[in-house]
Amino acid sequence: MHMNSQMEKLGLFDARVPRYTSYPTAPRFSAAVGPDQMANWLSQIRPGSGISLYLHIPFCRRLCWFCACRTQGTRKDGPVAAYLKTLAAELDLLARHLPEGVTLSRMHWGGGTPTLLSPSMITGLAERIAQVAPFSPGAEFSVEVDPNEIDQQRVDSLARAGMNRASIGVQDFDGDVQRTIGRIQGFEATRDAADMLRAAGIRSLNADILFGLPHQDRARIAATVQSLLTLSPDRVALYGYAHVPWMARRQSLIPSDALPAPKERLALFDTARQLFEWDGYRQIGIDHFALPDDTLAIAARNGTLRRNFQGYTDEPAETLVGLGASAISRFPQGYTQNQPATSSHTASIRAGHFSTVRGHMFTDEDRLRARIIEALMCDFEVRSGELENSFPDLSKLAGTLLDSAAHAFGDTVKRSESGLRIVEGARPLTRIIARHFDAYQVSQQAHASAI
Repeated sequence: MHMNSQMEKLGLFDARVPRYTSYPTAPRFSAAVGPDQMANWLSQIRPGSGISLYLHIPFCRRLCWFCACRTQGTRKDGPVAAYLKTLAAELDLLARHLPEGVTLSRMHWGGGTPTLLSPSMITGLAERIAQVAPFSPGAEFSVEVDPNEIDQQRVDSLARAGMNRASIGVQDFDGDVQRTIGRIQGFEATRDAADMLRAAGIRSLNADILFGLPHQDRARIAATVQSLLTLSPDRVALYGYAHVPWMARRQSLIPSDALPAPKERLALFDTARQLFEWDGYRQIGIDHFALPDDTLAIAARNGTLRRNFQGYTDEPAETLVGLGASAISRFPQGYTQNQPATSSHTASIRAGHFSTVRGHMFTDEDRLRARIIEALMCDFEVRSGELENSFPDLSKLAGTLLDSAAHAFGDTVKRSESGLRIVEGARPLTRIIARHFDAYQVSQQAHASAI
């Protein structure tokens, strides 16, 4: 009870804070970084090294009301085919700037709905990517799968292209919740998709569900989790629904008075967390759960867990290249982001240059603060020895920052010579504590609820 009171005083139920999949966060990017910087940073990748590749497919057959992603609806394949031509030209640009021997240690197709691509589109896109950079040994190729937009032919095409991990969007299985968020997806469709994927040899299965949705209560989220557990996913992302209708206009179709209050959101998360843990899943960071032999759980145990724009990852590569409209890349030197509108992105690529519209170039202090925030988000702990070894010229600043957090957050953290640790009962505060290390102004309107 004391810890809950402390967390409430520290803003857990009032604050809106970044999810910290990057630092600085995307709202801090500026036009100071453009296409030339993207090209330059690509050319500086170490020859023969492995990189991650993200492809954004911004199309859906229907637009779910809860979603705040950059997507557009289409009932026809014409716009999709035109977009794939732009992606092919963007891949040509990438090939021109990549050093020799670069391979893909990770590839992810997201969106949108990548599985609305036809089998021939899937095959053509995969073959074009392979001409630019082949897979590294042991590479992971994952795709976001909509059970309403998948069939045997597309599963077979993805499997032949090398997909070995699928991420199935679930959100919630309750009919009332689904109707309110504009996403009708029965359990049977989800089960059939999972069975198809596994029968095709896809060895790893992820699932995404949301807490904090309209009309959700503990009984409903418990039923969703229990149904999901019958599918035995290897890992689950349990994200908090971010209601931001001023940023995502389609969310205005969702009645705000049906949304659970902040304290109810915490109860929903705890209900789901307990069910996952009772079934043998390990909590990974603030919002993921994985079976003990999943690579994410292994990375968490080994201290090699990382965080990027796809959430938690065990990816060791220091470079993530994002292709497609709105996609973000991360280089050792900084971030770049493509034009968000499909038309603007296409115009830039047709003009023969990357569509980078903004980004951020790291300072040494950025790198220090980014590592502190990532360590908190992944391990709930910052180790002073690691900071001293990695940032010897900033060790005094690192100590000052940790001391400041210890003073600000009282007994929700433990400060010692070895570093700073968030106590287990206060882990819902992780994003608020991470914000303490953010040197940039954080807008309440631009981010999601802290819980």
